[in-house]
Amino acid sequence: MKKLKFLVSLTTNDNDYQIEQAASAEEAARRLGADIQIIYAENDSITQSQQILNVIQSRSDSHPDGIIFEPVGGTALPQVARAAVAAGISWVVLNRNVDYIAEIRKTHRVPIFGVSSDHEEIGRIQGQQFAALLPKGGTVLHIQGPSESLAAKQRTTGMYETKPADVQVKVMRAQWTEASSYRAVSSWLRLSTSHQNRIDLIAGQDDGMALGARKAFQELPDNAARQRWLSLPFIGCDGLPKTGQAWVKRGLLTATIFAGPNTGQALEMLVKALHTGTMPPENTLTTPVSIPALDALAASQAEKARLLSV
Repeated sequence: MKKLKFLVSLTTNDNDYQIEQAASAEEAARRLGADIQIIYAENDSITQSQQILNVIQSRSDSHPDGIIFEPVGGTALPQVARAAVAAGISWVVLNRNVDYIAEIRKTHRVPIFGVSSDHEEIGRIQGQQFAALLPKGGTVLHIQGPSESLAAKQRTTGMYETKPADVQVKVMRAQWTEASSYRAVSSWLRLSTSHQNRIDLIAGQDDGMALGARKAFQELPDNAARQRWLSLPFIGCDGLPKTGQAWVKRGLLTATIFAGPNTGQALEMLVKALHTGTMPPENTLTTPVSIPALDALAASQAEKARLLSV
């Protein structure tokens, strides 16, 4: 049996979730006896498209058996997908529901499927965390992913489904990185309007963005203002053991949402499909969970309120 080889295309190497995606892929490849090449698109969809096309248009004897990629932009590269499967290369989309998968599966026999975190459910959990942490209502500074990101849109949709009516949301955009969130919040803090709004909670759609916001507040020159901001709850998403979960344990974040890496699962499904000649389900969703659990988060917040009132 020949040794399978795969290309894994990720969005950036400046994001804890993407770094964990790479590690998950490498671990699965070692376990499965496959070769992988990991490339990063520097958060640019044109770069990602060209990188993958360069591989597809290379000599056929150097083609990978499959391409597993997490899209940067909103389109998920439908034309690149068609070029890949036409060349006999399997195609797996991570963290995005795309219509073209069903269409291409009708006309091609190579495996083509998706594996995604349930982004709307991640958003619903974050809305429930708002309720647990702000039982009397309030205002959330919500640092969302880029406007063209479907994951960001789905997380936002889910959040609005479950957030209480008396919790208001002020939106800020960043690029799924700690540095971009730090810059966005730092710029906002230089505006006089930032000091006119009462904020009760800071939430990032990504743990790194939540931490980037916290670092921006840490640099405020006014001690009273700095302490007030840093006393607020900071929450994020992705909840990886070495980052989000560790930051919760250290008290840098109040809560996160675990949405584990799915490159390893995608690789396992693809290897099985190629070995057995079967087609995986069109789309597989992984299940996120709140860390801490929602009831524990609400109980902890109630206890803090009780102690403050004594």
